[in-house]
Parts: sequence; structure tokens; C-alpha cells
Amino acid sequence: MTRGSKKSRIIFIDLMRAFAVLMMVQGHTVDVLLSNDYRNIDSPFFAVWLFMRGMTAPIFMFSAGTVFTYLFRLVNEPFEANPRVTKGIKRFLLLVGLGYLLRYPTPTIVDFSEVSAESWKIFIAVDVLQLIGFGVLFLVVAAFIAEKIKLPDYIVFSVITLFFFLLYPVLDKINWLQYLPAPLAGYFYSGTSSNFPLFPWCGYVVCGGVLGSYLAKNPLVFKSAKFSLNLAIIGALLILLSFLSHPVEEFLYGKEIADSFFVDVILLRVGSVLMLNALISYISLSIDYIPRFVILIGRNTLLIYIVHLMILYGSAWNPGLYQLFAKSFGVWKTIGSALIMITLMTSMVIIINKLKIRNKELVT
Repeated sequence: MTRGSKKSRIIFIDLMRAFAVLMMVQGHTVDVLLSNDYRNIDSPFFAVWLFMRGMTAPIFMFSAGTVFTYLFRLVNEPFEANPRVTKGIKRFLLLVGLGYLLRYPTPTIVDFSEVSAESWKIFIAVDVLQLIGFGVLFLVVAAFIAEKIKLPDYIVFSVITLFFFLLYPVLDKINWLQYLPAPLAGYFYSGTSSNFPLFPWCGYVVCGGVLGSYLAKNPLVFKSAKFSLNLAIIGALLILLSFLSHPVEEFLYGKEIADSFFVDVILLRVGSVLMLNALISYISLSIDYIPRFVILIGRNTLLIYIVHLMILYGSAWNPGLYQLFAKSFGVWKTIGSALIMITLMTSMVIIINKLKIRNKELVT
């Protein structure tokens, strides 16, 4: 258990990280196993799950940006002397490398003679790890820019966030394969089957940096419920704006793009993420202890992410549940499987901690 002497910060951050990664574990498990017969949007239960499933990636990315920037700004040193700069660049390289390794197209490492075109397409698609890796890199670059032009970093982070969000509707309509090789084109739009191109997804990581910077520079901010209230107000305003933004979208992008609800969804997601942060930060005010396993989950997000993906989707070296049971389970069997997966991931990090095996967090 963790004493409440540092609860203002540690509990809040660890709860957010643990919630984000466990949401991703259950979301992937349900998506892999639940039969199409039960995927009925008219069902309120499935509709709620589907909404939360869409929120999982923004929560995960926002939390990653918050944690990295928070730790980066805790070091009160100029950019050149901040050890977090080197750590951030190493983390960028590690995450991008692992992202491609998870989708490696052949178990023989160097023999690509039997790799199909579909396998190559899967390999070059941009996924969460590459996206967060680049998000960390952009946060480091943004911190450098902020220091050199002598602006508060939260302003620079906010501008870069808007850059990724507002350009998304335009850039995703461009066929980047006409201008770039497929491995690079996947970073700019979803036309190469990339799940998480930089636009708009990197915006969620950099947006998290705004909160992370604020937390680092205001160490006593959790001592009052005012912080949670302010987050909730901002979140509620963004959600309200998402329902009122269509005329502005139509003015900026034209009717065809505006009717696709691009910016509306982004505003809704950012607002919902802030509302969740408000709720968890408020709850943390009245919590003196949290179980050790919650902290361990939050500090082992990278390991949990990689292991659960290999179990569910497989890799070049092992088959996954998707290959064996794809979308063939009923509701209760799927729920049971999700609970088992969460239990396995929790048990794994507890055992690793007991064995004193040093593991790294996703973004530190």
C-alpha cells in the first residue's frame, strides 16, 4: 500500500495510467472474441461499450503525454541539461522499434521470400506504439521550442495540438501514396490501413502534455477540489462545443468534410477525457491508500500492452486467440475472457515485482 503523504499526485497519476491500460486490455479482448451476432448498436450495453472502446485510445494517449511531460518538467534544468531529453529520444526509438517488431512479417528474421503483400501492409501500418513514440518526440521538440522562444510550454503544446487536430480533416483526404513511400504515407493518413496516423492522434498525446506541464509546475494543485472542478468545466465546454461546431467545420472545410463529423468527434473525446481526469482527481482527494497492484499496473503499461497483444492477436512467432476463436464467443464467455485477461496481466506485474525484475513504463 502507498501512504497518502504523496496522494495528491501519485494516486491521481497511477489511477489514470492503470485505468487507461486496463480499458485497452478489456477493449481488445472483447473486440477479438465477441460474436458479430451480439454487436447490435441498438443494444444500450453494446452502445455504451462501443463508446468507451472509442475513448480508450484517446485516454491512453492523453495519459502517456501527461506522464511524460510531468516527469520531464519535474527536472528543473535547462533543456540541454535535462536528462529527460535523452530518455525521451531513447523512448521514441524504443516504442517505434517495438511497434514494428510486434507486426514483423516473418519468424525467420531475415528471410522475406514468403511474406505476402497483405503481411507487408500490416507491417508498415502505424499503430499505438509508433504513434506514442512520435508523440513523445514532438513533446521534447515542443519543450525545446518553448524554451528558445521564451513562451510557456503549455502554449506551444496547445498550438501543436491544434495543428494535429485541425489539419486532420484535410490531410486525411489526400492520397499520400502519390507523394510518399507507403511506410511514410501511413503516418499521414489512414489510407494504408494505419490505425493511428499522426493526424489527429498525436494531438491527444501533445494535449496530455498541457496537463502534465501544469501538474509539474503546480505541485499543490490537488490539495483543492477546485482543480477537479476546473477540469470538469473545461471538459463540459468542449463536449458542448462538439455539438455546436458543425457550422464552424462547414466554414473551415466545406460541407462534405463537415458532414463527416471529424472535429466534432475530437472535441467530444478530449472533453470526455478531461471529465474522466476530473472525476479521478476528485476521487483521489479522499483516498489515503491504493493497492500496490494498481501502482504496478500503471508503471508496467508497456509490458502489459505488448504481452496482451501477443496473446490476443499473435505475432510472427506465436498464434493468437484471434486466429483460434475470432468473433465466436457469446456475451458471458467474452466477459469472462476479458476478466481472465485482466487477471493475467495483473498477476504478471505482481510476479515481476516480487521477482525484482526491473521493467520500464510506457513513456518514462
